[in-house]
Amino acid sequence: MIKSNKIIVTSILSIALCLIFFTCTTQIHKQEPRDLADILNNDTLRVAMINGPTSYFNYKDNEMGYEYEMAKLLCADMGVNLKLMLSNNENELVNAIADNKVDLIAYKLPYISNYKDIIAYTNKEYVNKQVIIQCKSDTMIKDVLDLCGKDVYVKAGSVFDTRLQNLNNEIGGGINIKYMPDTIAFEDLIAEVAVRSIPMTVSTEDIAKLSKTYFGNIDYSLGISFPQRAAWAVNKNSPELLNFINEWYANKKHQRQFKTLYSKYFEKSKYFESSGLPKITPKKGISPYDDLLKEYAKTLNWDWRLLAAVVYKESKFNARTVSWAGACGLMQLMPKTAKSLGVANDSALFDPEINIKTGVTYIKKLGRLFPYLTDSKEKIKFTLAAYNAGPGHIFDARALSMEYGKDPNVWDGNVEHFILMKSDPEYYNDTICHFGYCRGEETANYVKDVLSKWEQYKTRISE
Repeated sequence: MIKSNKIIVTSILSIALCLIFFTCTTQIHKQEPRDLADILNNDTLRVAMINGPTSYFNYKDNEMGYEYEMAKLLCADMGVNLKLMLSNNENELVNAIADNKVDLIAYKLPYISNYKDIIAYTNKEYVNKQVIIQCKSDTMIKDVLDLCGKDVYVKAGSVFDTRLQNLNNEIGGGINIKYMPDTIAFEDLIAEVAVRSIPMTVSTEDIAKLSKTYFGNIDYSLGISFPQRAAWAVNKNSPELLNFINEWYANKKHQRQFKTLYSKYFEKSKYFESSGLPKITPKKGISPYDDLLKEYAKTLNWDWRLLAAVVYKESKFNARTVSWAGACGLMQLMPKTAKSLGVANDSALFDPEINIKTGVTYIKKLGRLFPYLTDSKEKIKFTLAAYNAGPGHIFDARALSMEYGKDPNVWDGNVEHFILMKSDPEYYNDTICHFGYCRGEETANYVKDVLSKWEQYKTRISE
């Protein structure tokens, strides 16, 4: 009996020692918060943000987004590299800071009292609110009380639905809250307002500002919620990093850079004006570049008028134009893409022949990514979509098509539907998606517009 008890005691002591050792080992290896000196010594700032239209997204195979580019400016001034970690929601961001997996949340993180035990907010601060989106007119709504008897469209169960319900109670009822199907993304509601398919919807002010660069006829001046403060944040145990970021953002010498970047995303129009285009006649042809288009379309086995339709959609035949994103010339090539295809000098992209030749090379490369598409018309649609958005988003849309029982090899009503849904967090945060947010409406319209212009050219210009 005594021997048995000794064995039991020995076993208990062994287990206890193992637990103590495990606890100590865990504490030893647990990552500690990094402050400025650690970041500089390691030559890397670990940054967390969320996929989205104002924070981070992939466009034409280029990493973009207002918060992302601001974080890149910060890293450049610190003299360190940026290591990006993408999260699905705000709680994941805060947990990443709490677990010391990242140094900075470069995202509009709302001021929430529970967060203050973990993080310190920087002075990179924002104020946001919910607003009514409507078309500019002499009769547009200017007071929340005037919403009585009016139709406002939202998605059921969304934060905008909740706010409208509360507002309706606050003003004594009368708002006709209309629900759009789940198959429509949030951004598509703003587009529906812009084309006057629906009278009004609700959005956050930052998304409304961004949307106005696409739809100049919308108005978002009527707020329907209290302003909410948000800011970038760091670990509360990183005071030197906090001070550096605050001083960096307050430094006047950077203000022009900041304003230029803000204008790029929230003020600069995303579309070209079509004035001054050459007239299309059988004698004059489509553009001054018809000979080049005919020559290089052969390498694609494309009708040259289809290539002309691409150039029209991209630049309206303006060889000197530069888009809001930095895409250059007739075929609106991103400098990074051009470099990967052998054009090292950005200024060369303004040479019509170099631009068309490089653009065609890129189109040919994209076409090879869809070897399973045996229908030539479908392959053109997929290739056009990839040229507009980048192939990664098309791969994601195909994966979603398969997941939801649609045909991944058919564009219309299948992959097209899911490229539209890639502007909705419910879809682009799906684990099956690897390229995040995409302004899918732009891509879907791009394919339609190019094909429509091609049909127009075919009826007016001989092959």
